[in-house]
Amino acid sequence: HHPMLFSAIKRVTDQDMNGRRLLELIRNDISYYAMHTNYDTRGMADLAARLMGLTECAVLEEVKDGEGIGRVGKLPHPMTLRECGEQVKMAYGIPNVRLFGDPDTQVEKAAICTGSGKSMIPDVLAKGAQVYITGDIDHHTGIDAVAQGLTIVDAGHYGTEYIFMKAMENVLKEQYPNLQITCAKVQSPYMIL
Repeated sequence: HHPMLFSAIKRVTDQDMNGRRLLELIRNDISYYAMHTNYDTRGMADLAARLMGLTECAVLEEVKDGEGIGRVGKLPHPMTLRECGEQVKMAYGIPNVRLFGDPDTQVEKAAICTGSGKSMIPDVLAKGAQVYITGDIDHHTGIDAVAQGLTIVDAGHYGTEYIFMKAMENVLKEQYPNLQITCAKVQSPYMIL
């Protein structure tokens, strides 16, 4: 889902991790295609909202021609922040979330941005969401959001993005029924003790 390279490289050698990865792909005649940002705007946002049962959805941050990153909409019914956190765990099939805000706060309008969504908090506030479901919220960002009247369910970067795998597997199986499709094992890159 993520691009292999996040910045330009000047040479490909076995002296660093990215070089070794690229060499392995070349040696095995494997093509690599990452569509992270494209899929975020054309699939991931709707998938994330659908899993949470959001209705009356709108784009959180428009990128081009009505498409964009994240979604904002109504939860299936009003609930507490704690209940919303439990709903996120169930919908995304993850073992835990972090809550910022009073767990008894009533929420009905939610914004969702998969991955790391802290930069979109101004958009979330502008759209009038009461709870923001995303990942990678740091201590001060969470505290500042609560001070502005926004609660947060931090489901983690991986917890909000791994849903891509099964969705893409289904698309590929539908489009290419004679092609053998395999999917990576769902496994968080970290462990909470």
